[in-house]
Amino acid sequence: MWIIYALLAALFFGVRGVMYQWTSQKNINRNLMLFGVFFVGFVISAIAMIALDQRWHNLAQVCVGLALGLGSFSANAALHKGFSVGKASLISILSGLTPLFVLLFAFLFWHETLTNQQLIGFVIIFSGLYIIRYSNDISWHNLQGAQWGLLAGLCFSVNDLLSKQSTRLEADIFATLTLMFGFGSLLFAFSWLKNKNTQLNTNDARPRWSNTKTFVCGLGVGLTNVLGMVAIISAFALGTTGLVSAISAMNILIILLYTRIILKESFSRQEITGLTTALVGIVVLRLSA
Repeated sequence: MWIIYALLAALFFGVRGVMYQWTSQKNINRNLMLFGVFFVGFVISAIAMIALDQRWHNLAQVCVGLALGLGSFSANAALHKGFSVGKASLISILSGLTPLFVLLFAFLFWHETLTNQQLIGFVIIFSGLYIIRYSNDISWHNLQGAQWGLLAGLCFSVNDLLSKQSTRLEADIFATLTLMFGFGSLLFAFSWLKNKNTQLNTNDARPRWSNTKTFVCGLGVGLTNVLGMVAIISAFALGTTGLVSAISAMNILIILLYTRIILKESFSRQEITGLTTALVGIVVLRLSA
């Protein structure tokens, strides 16, 4: 059953990634949009928590929920920023390295060991990144959003570990998500109020979205986010940390399909080789157990 939950998480997060990429190309206030993403998650989680009579049973559960809010704030902000300044395919690959980071951190924190196949996946993925790093249009001086993709991958890996920790603490899922989305909403709302106009380019020829339209769009994107979180925490409750994270990372395939069919992005041979190698490495990780 955990495989179904993990695949559902991949689907919902993949759709979220596509919507992030689409909105990142609009002349909108990013913080306001992401405030809407988290606010709808908070409302849905709070209603579900009350309806199902869920609650927080100890301080550790509260701390994990709040930490998830901070981690999600950082991860979603980095992902959306990456899509706004870099190639969608590259950002999706780098942010898709989450399962690799999860495997490493799970080994350090919980002594979950790497199998030979997982180690092979590790080497293949970083070989792919090395090739991408030396592609024609990516350099130390022109990363084209790669740093944001890597930051998003790291933050999402922290979220996966915290999600797993919430299940180890036997925390109620919607109580945890209420704290996560609630705290994340506050952080994005504060960021929006502090920098209302800095993210809008007054010289941009594209139509500027109103605050209402931006927030409502965020509410729509947030539906995919909350569904993905419910699915992945349910999977973590039943499956192993690294494998669940790896399967849910299949969302990058949805994003890549979108970039090829809809955006019609073209790649150099070196980029294709690097992207393909990285994907093969992630597939190797998924097949390991």
